Amino acid sequence: MNPTLVLDQSYQPIQVVDWQRAVTLLFQGKVEVIETHDEEIHSISLTMKIPSVIRMLSSIRMKKRAPVKFTRLNVFSRDGFMCGYCGEKKHADDLTFDHVVPVTQGGKKSWTNIITACEPCNSRKEGRTPEQAKMKLLRKPRQPIWAQCVTVTIGMKKTPETWKDYLFVHAELS
Repeated sequence: MNPTLVLDQSYQPIQVVDWQRAVTLLFQGKVEVIETHDEEIHSISLTMKIPSVIRMLSSIRMKKRAPVKFTRLNVFSRDGFMCGYCGEKKHADDLTFDHVVPVTQGGKKSWTNIITACEPCNSRKEGRTPEQAKMKLLRKPRQPIWAQCVTVTIGMKKTPETWKDYLFVHAELS
């Protein structure tokens, strides 16, 4: 009930805590309250609205990030859901992986050898290198240093209205 969104110093969301933890951080002087819920808490000498969004006042040390997992969605996200040959932006269902150096020519399944391709370009390239197929590779594939597509599951049916300015929510309608 009444969860609190925690932001870092630059207003980026980092976690969700219960309101009791938010109040504890507030009284420890570690956060400032940015938004509140309508509900209040009461003690003998204090009445205050429950924090909805809080911001850390000092930087926090983040755990070292694990390498980005090699998945279809992460490759598409790295490439902005755009074909690496024609540059056309497509829906994930209309995209494929392409080995820049084909497996038949010694190419490996790796971040630096896989590019997002639309089906027509992948068919046209057809087991050849871009040079052999006379196709221009628009960008060199690279190992990402951070996940460009992050999914956060909050475990709530409805995101509080006060959080909307601090969360990037991508919704796609079919």
